[in-house]
This record gives sequence, C-alpha cells and structure tokens, in this order.
Amino acid sequence: MKQAERAAGAVRGAFKGPDLDGGTILNALAEPVFVVDDDGCVCYANLAAEQFLAMSATALLGRKLTEILPADSPIFSLIEHVRTGGQSVSEYGVTIETPKIGSHFVSIDVSAVTDCPGVVAISIQERSIARKIDHQLVHRNAARSVTAMAAMLAHEVKNPLSGIRGAAQLVEQNAGPEDRELTRLICDETDRIVALVQKMEMFSDERPLEREAVNIHEVLGHVRLLAQSGFARHVRFIETYDPSLPPVYGNRDLLIQVLLNLVKNAAEAVPQEGGEIQLATRFQQGVRLTVPGSRARVELPLAVSVTDNGGGIPEDLKAHLFDAFVSAKAGGTGLGLALVAKIIGDHGGVIEFQSEPRKTVFQMMLPQAPKEFRS
Repeated sequence: MKQAERAAGAVRGAFKGPDLDGGTILNALAEPVFVVDDDGCVCYANLAAEQFLAMSATALLGRKLTEILPADSPIFSLIEHVRTGGQSVSEYGVTIETPKIGSHFVSIDVSAVTDCPGVVAISIQERSIARKIDHQLVHRNAARSVTAMAAMLAHEVKNPLSGIRGAAQLVEQNAGPEDRELTRLICDETDRIVALVQKMEMFSDERPLEREAVNIHEVLGHVRLLAQSGFARHVRFIETYDPSLPPVYGNRDLLIQVLLNLVKNAAEAVPQEGGEIQLATRFQQGVRLTVPGSRARVELPLAVSVTDNGGGIPEDLKAHLFDAFVSAKAGGTGLGLALVAKIIGDHGGVIEFQSEPRKTVFQMMLPQAPKEFRS
C-alpha cells in the first residue's frame, strides 16, 4: 500500500496541472447532476442542475426531491430500482415536467454512490443522447410519414410506367439505330423509377413483424460474407463480439437488411486504401426506452454497432440523416437510412450515431428474446 501511495505521489509530483476539486469539474459540465441521500433529500447539485430545476443550491440542498418533482415522475422508480438492485440504470425518452421548469424530453442515468448506502447520483442529459433519441423518434415518424405516399405511388405510378415501357419497346422494333438508343434510355429510366417505387413500397407494410430468437452474430457473419464477396472487397473487417450475448427478439431477414444497408454505407465511406469496418456487440445492463404515450418501458440491453474510418457525415446532414430523401451520396435516394429507422423502430429498438472524421459509429439497441422463444 505504501509503495502504491509513494508511486501515486510521484505521479502527482511529476504532473503540474491545475488544482481542481470534484465540485469545480462537475460545475463545468453542461448536464445537470445532483445527488439524493437515503432520506430522499438533495445533498448536492451542480450549476446545470440549478438551472434545470430553476432553483438555487441554497433552496435545493436538504429539500426532498418529492417537493421539487411530481411524485409520479419516472425518476423515482429509477432511484428505487438502483437502491434495490445496486446497478446503474439508464432510461431514454423520459419526460420531466413541472409548472416551474416546463416540459423536458431527456435521458436519465442513475447510479449508486459507492460506500454510501441509499445515496444515488442522477445525471440528466437533454442535449446529447436524449436529443438523439428524440431525433430518432422523429426520424421514425418521418419514415412512416411516407407510407401513404408509397401506397399511392405503387398504384398511380407503376401502372402508367409499365405502359410507357411497353410503348417504348413497340417503337424500338421499327426504329433505327439512333432512335433505338432513345427507346432503350426510356426503358432503362422506367426500370429505375419502378425500382425506386418498389423500395418505397416497403414503408407501406404495416403488418406486425414475425419475430423469433435471432442469433445476431450469425446475422453479422452473413452480412460480412455478403459484403466481402461484393461491394466491400477492399475493406478490412474487425469483429468484436460478446460471445455470451443472448438472442435478439427480431426478424432475421429484416435485421440482415438493416445491417447490410449500414455496412454498405460504411464501405462506400471508407478510403480505398486502409478502409476498416468494425462490427461489434455488447450487453448494456439497465438501458430502457419509455414508449411514447404510455408508461410502458422496453428493455434494450443488446447493442450492435457498425463503425467505419471514413470521412464522417457532413454537419449539415446530421440532424436529418434518417429522414426520407436525405442522402450524403451522389445519386443516392435517401431511403436507405429512413427504412433502417423504420425497421429498428418496428422492433421496438433505437438507432443512434456519432460521427467525426475517421470514425463514424451507428449503434442499434435492441430487445432480447423472451425465454420462451429461446431453444
């Protein structure tokens, strides 16, 4: 022990950094952080928490949290969960609302304070993860908003297109070489529009998913094999899997479609030389999503990510990346990620992303299969 203390002292002596205490660091954070003791009273609050709760530290400290937030606020069930189980818990899509502070759509992290029984630390994130989840829910709705349009296009556009193509083929039979080039162009463009409409038709499929226990590692392996056999021949794949991961409760074919889309985007983003895509899985205990419009909560412990070392997503596209008809690719339709958002949403999951030059991460959080679905 004395040797460790001497070593630590030597390190401190060697580094002449600023003299900071924990309170100074916590006050520098943009996220509200406060601590509740075993009696349910606030015993610490950083500056962001004072602003969020619209109360000074003098008014907050020693006051019962039930006097600050409504007794039915979801934050209290999270506190009880941590006190009972001793594990940290994160919940996305939570609304905290009072007449004084208004309504805030946030994510909440609650952790037990080591060596202080019953004391919990609470972090509220309104600008980072919660906003991504908020965007995700908006993107999901945006994807579904094209449903009626897709159904209309399928009926009103595909039929006339088949007539146009048939007429072009008839003209082609008696046309000269120059005119044949034009009729072939008409046929090719007609086929392209039909393919686009067929892709949009997938948004109009509102049938419940046929779900089962899916080994996500088998899905990832299948997607990697498809990619390396075609569009990702130039890419080096890195696999970082949690072998103990339980099966996903999902539709295997749709999960293949989602991951194939993400891997294809990543393969197109990475450089021709030195391009890398990392496929990873991990278990996240205590991650939950509140279902909008109800008190139901969905556990999302299975994290699946696709990471590439490409140039990153342009800043002006990040807020609308999952919207239909938004694309960073030349000639892209902008339907791929909108469809990804819809499929993950239909699974009850969440997809989010982080992007900077040489590192873009798309991460899905998915539910695990109930025990009765596992073999």
